[in-house]
Amino acid sequence: MGRYRKILVAADGSESSKNAFRQACKIVRDEKSWITVVTAIPVYHDQFEVLSTREKVTSRLKGEGEKILSAIKEIADEEDIFIRTQVEEGAPFDTIIDIAEEGNYDLIVMGRHGMSRLDKTLVGSVTSRVIGHSQRDILVIPPASSVAWGRIMLPTDGSRYSLNAAERAIDLAKSYGGDLFIVSVIDVTEELYTESPGTVEQLIRKAKNFVEDLKKRAESNSVKAEALVREGETYEIITALATERNCDVIVMGSHGRTGIKRLLMGSTAEKVIGYASCPILIAKS
Repeated sequence: MGRYRKILVAADGSESSKNAFRQACKIVRDEKSWITVVTAIPVYHDQFEVLSTREKVTSRLKGEGEKILSAIKEIADEEDIFIRTQVEEGAPFDTIIDIAEEGNYDLIVMGRHGMSRLDKTLVGSVTSRVIGHSQRDILVIPPASSVAWGRIMLPTDGSRYSLNAAERAIDLAKSYGGDLFIVSVIDVTEELYTESPGTVEQLIRKAKNFVEDLKKRAESNSVKAEALVREGETYEIITALATERNCDVIVMGSHGRTGIKRLLMGSTAEKVIGYASCPILIAKS
């Protein structure tokens, strides 16, 4: 598959989501893809007994949604991109997931943080829930970052989820003529080093086998690849290497419908998404 043909962008009025849309425009321009922008307004029907009050609140919220999309349309005009827009009632993460599934979108594009007061964590609450529950690939765009596919980083732990991510990363590198940088990080305690050095050596050998196998797979698909094993705090190594090697995007796998804490490397993945300076693609398919 490689290239994305049908893209859904989540907009909430934040600068983060506006930049995410601009980056989605780059993909659309290159691929002549379809792009839809959705903004969701919360439902407060049960909190108001008086019908007129409910209608006023809903009308005001819809007006805010239209204002958000109006700003997005201005950006689309600047980028010379045709877009479709939707204002929907409902919880934002449910709405995004439902539209992506019903519309059979290839990719969901989101900013890392939103407008909500809940978005104080490393990854915004709506973004984290979409990552945890959607079955579509999700591209998370950090503030002020831009998307490209020339240098793709693939963290791997040898699990079937990281192997799924590897297939996507190789496919993207082949489609866009990019290079692949494969890395596995061994994060072990000093206690393990002291008590069982043989176990540490075994972990390192396994990690080297993971990355070398993936390197061979990439090269068999005519993709230039580099493989590396490092020791240390996993998210720190991944984000530092991504910056040091000028990676355009980090491609990671996901366990699927189990929440942000159950991504490829548990809370490590959340930290990678939270601290990386480049976009992160969560590969689901």
